[in-house]
Amino acid sequence: MLGTVAVVGVLVSGAASAAPPEPVVLALASSLDEVLDNIRNWLVGILAGLATVCLTVAGARYLIGAGDPAETEKAKSAFRAACLGYALAMLAPVVVAVLKSVVGA
Repeated sequence: MLGTVAVVGVLVSGAASAAPPEPVVLALASSLDEVLDNIRNWLVGILAGLATVCLTVAGARYLIGAGDPAETEKAKSAFRAACLGYALAMLAPVVVAVLKSVVGA
């Protein structure tokens, strides 16, 4: 019993003296232009990543389908989705440029 009280006392005294750490700012944008550029970079990365996943799934479906017409159509649909994803990734800088012109950055 006495040992438990000693351990609790040490834990409480140690917790009371610990100060919370200072928050660390990982990214601080200095202007709206920089924020929009960061948004563009994130959009391109996410869209290209999703398109690559669609392309991989399409290739796997095409190989696993082994000539089955239904699976071949699903694979073609996934290929189209991958192409659309890559096209959107290429258009992301254009969308951000339009946003910049609208906002005036």
